[in-house]
Amino acid sequence: MKIRLGINPIGWSNDDLPDLGGDTALETCLAEARLAGYDGIELGNKFPRDAATLRPILAAHGLALISGWYSASLLTRDADAEFAAALAHIDMLRAMGCDVLILAETSNAIHGNRATPLSRRPVLADSDWPRFAGRITEFADRLATAGLRAAYHHHMGTVVQTEAEIDRMMNLTGPSLHLLLDTGHATFAGADPVALARRHATRIVHVHCKDIRPDVMADGLATDSSFLDSVIAGAFTVPGDGAVDFPAVLAALPRYAGWLVVEAEQDPAKAHPFTYASLGHANLFRFARQAGLV
Repeated sequence: MKIRLGINPIGWSNDDLPDLGGDTALETCLAEARLAGYDGIELGNKFPRDAATLRPILAAHGLALISGWYSASLLTRDADAEFAAALAHIDMLRAMGCDVLILAETSNAIHGNRATPLSRRPVLADSDWPRFAGRITEFADRLATAGLRAAYHHHMGTVVQTEAEIDRMMNLTGPSLHLLLDTGHATFAGADPVALARRHATRIVHVHCKDIRPDVMADGLATDSSFLDSVIAGAFTVPGDGAVDFPAVLAALPRYAGWLVVEAEQDPAKAHPFTYASLGHANLFRFARQAGLV
């Protein structure tokens, strides 16, 4: 197998809106993730943040730690200060055997604010891009010396959201900065995830497999909803339950050899986590096999 299937715990407990799944125990999430067939899981807000505590918990469920999100503030501080701020996170990922750090600039992001519509998300001025890209590259260079690859997560409500912004960032940064392709966020932003996969295949080191319900997405855009309101309404779902062409996305990554991670934030009161985790695993495995990745 060239790839491994993993999942993010956000279907059980939401990091951006902790009330979603707030009463779901970590033990439930881990047990159901393994029962659904996954080999690994990403960090979530209920996970211990030290390797000595986390390692036996995951081992008891036969799960590897895949990676974990890091919120950067490279618009407001330099790469040295960012690396120092990230050091505890970096050390934990390394101790857990991870090789990728999920990176996103969030110093002025609005995706976690339910009162802010997506139309008010931050947009970088042309003059700000060179310094931003330079700092990202410096941070990724430092991270590489620590044995981790920086996988940049384009995300709704942030300064790297659209297809043009993803391309610009990749063109302005050095080879140490890699890309996390998120199929759901790309589609929501009006981008073509298949085209992104083809264009940046050599720098994609992590894939978040998120499907999208086009009618819910269209309604959210038409009414200028916040990102979180769109999530609650059901804009995202697991692979094979929406409009994303996963066979085409995976076929555009013929040499990919990493984790395919189901990351589909939904309201667990509406979308039973284990049911959707199982559906996502079955569909994603089938798509990966069709693409020759299994």
